[in-house]
Amino acid sequence: MGLLGDELAFAQALTVQEHEGVMALGNRKRYPADTHLLTEGERSSHVLIILHGWVTVSLATDRGATRLILGLRGPGELLGEMAALDRQPRSATVRALGPTEAQVIGGDAFRRFLALHPRVSGLVIRQLTSRLRSADQERSALASLTVLQRLAHRLIELSKPDSYGPYSPSSWGASPSAAPSSVSSTAPSSVSSTAPSSVSSTASSQASSPASSAARSVVHLAQDELAATVGATREAVAKALRLLRTQNVVRTGNRMVEILDPTLLALLADGHRE
Repeated sequence: MGLLGDELAFAQALTVQEHEGVMALGNRKRYPADTHLLTEGERSSHVLIILHGWVTVSLATDRGATRLILGLRGPGELLGEMAALDRQPRSATVRALGPTEAQVIGGDAFRRFLALHPRVSGLVIRQLTSRLRSADQERSALASLTVLQRLAHRLIELSKPDSYGPYSPSSWGASPSAAPSSVSSTAPSSVSSTAPSSVSSTASSQASSPASSAARSVVHLAQDELAATVGATREAVAKALRLLRTQNVVRTGNRMVEILDPTLLALLADGHRE
């Protein structure tokens, strides 16, 4: 399972000459928070390269307004390439988490550039392959893992200290040298890294826990947003969080899940019931 891509972002994998050539094909555009950069089902063929900010990639489900979040994309990521290549309707919706800036490139111009630059075309194919593998893993998780396991996996992923996603601890409270400026300056206020001093009010109640002396990760997401990232209902995620609270694995609040025991959380993600 994974919302954040493991591959190097498209723009970062380009040479200087390739980067200049690609960017010259389009124009910069700014999007306010919550704006749809691309909409599922629409017929358009342009591609986007995210310059600043973060976006979600999501699909509609059979549960009315409920959406399934497939991925989180940040600076350097290429989006919309499928419709540009096969000229079919958009397969997903891309929504800005916060103020976002992107390079908008017409589909025809992008296809011509790929035809003239085989290495760049190879990078696009590699990205498509990587995202297909990730989608297969997510589908497998939906079929084989419980809601509790999927939630535990997601909380672990979003709280990794070496991750630069918009919900990761490294996006907040880090020194300028510790994270890319394009991430730390534009990531939405959805995540923070909780230092020991900020959890002093709960330290006494967790003194017996091995995790109490370490900095704790806090994921700032509402329960319906968490549900959208694991393909479950809000009620099922609320039930799983109650179980994690009773085992002192997490502490929850308004749009907040604080991980108290990452070791036990990892065991639960792997299916252990202890």
